Amino acid sequence: MGNQDTPVRFFLGANTPSGFVGYLDDLYDCHDGWRAYLIKSGPGTGKASLMRAVLEHMTTLGYRAECILCSSDPHSLDGVVFRELKLCIFDGTAPHVIEPHYWGAVEQIVNLAGCMDTAMLYPHQKEIIEATDACSALHARGRRFLSAASSLLGDSARMALECTDVDKVSRSAARIAAREFGGSTAGRGAGREWKRFLSAVTPEGILTFHDTLQALCPRIYSIEGEYGAASRLLLAELRERALEAGLEIVTCACPLSPADKPEHLLIPSLGVGFTTSNTWHKADFPVYRRIHAARFTDVDALRQRRQRLSFNRRAARELI
Repeated sequence: MGNQDTPVRFFLGANTPSGFVGYLDDLYDCHDGWRAYLIKSGPGTGKASLMRAVLEHMTTLGYRAECILCSSDPHSLDGVVFRELKLCIFDGTAPHVIEPHYWGAVEQIVNLAGCMDTAMLYPHQKEIIEATDACSALHARGRRFLSAASSLLGDSARMALECTDVDKVSRSAARIAAREFGGSTAGRGAGREWKRFLSAVTPEGILTFHDTLQALCPRIYSIEGEYGAASRLLLAELRERALEAGLEIVTCACPLSPADKPEHLLIPSLGVGFTTSNTWHKADFPVYRRIHAARFTDVDALRQRRQRLSFNRRAARELI
C-alpha cells in the first residue's frame, strides 16, 4: 500500500528517560521463515557502508526496503529490512546487541572485525578510551534531561486525563474501528504487532518520519491534542481492536514514555494510519480526518490549570 517511491524509515531503538530502548525482538520473526544477517565489528569498519550497498542493490532489483536509522546519528543506517523476502541485515553491536537464537538456520554473523587495523589503534588506546567514556557520560547526562522533561510532560498528561471523558473516547474508538476494521478478512484474534519508533530525540532535535506514515498509509487520522491524554487512550483502544480483527500492525511508542504511550499506529494492509499531532511533531500535511482532543475534554476545567501546563511545556522544551 502507499507510495512505493517514498523511503520507509523507522528507528528500532531510541534514547529514552530510562536509557536506550530497542525493539530488537521485533526486527524479524524466527518462527516465520526469516533470515537475518547480523554484523559484528567496531566503529569505522564499514557496517553502514555494507548495508547501504545492499540497500542500493536490492532496491535496484525492485524490492521495497525498510530502513532502520540510528537515533544517535539519523544519517547512519542501523539496518535494512526486506519484508517481502523475510530478510534483514542489521548492526548487532552495542547498544542494539542481537545474538543469534538459531545459529545458521535463521541468523548468520557477518564479522567485519578483520577490517579493523588494531596495530594502528593500539598506540592511541588512551585517547580512544577517553573519547568513548566521555561519549557514554554525555549519553547518561542526556538521559537525565530527558527524564526531567518526561516528568513534566507526564504531569501535564495526568492533568489532561483528569479532564478527559474516557467513555466518550472509547465510543469514538469503537466507531472508527467498526468503519476501518469491520470488513477485515484477516481473521479474528490472530493479529501481529511489530514495534518501532517513528519519532526519536536525536542530535538534530525531535525527528518524526511523517514520510513513512504517508507512504504506508494513504488514509491518515490525525489526533490533535497538546497533552496526549485523549490520543493515548484512543490509540491504545484502536490497537487492541486492530489485533482482535486479526490485522498486522506497526505500533510506534513515544520515546519520552515508551512503556505506556502509543504515539502512532500504522496498518499498511489497509492503508490506514493514526498519528498524534502536537507541539513536538505536528501533522502539517493533508490527512483524511482530524480528531481534536477538545471534543473529549472538559476545556473549562483544563483551562484552570493553564499556568502549570504552560510552565511544564516551556521547561520541557528547554530540557529537550
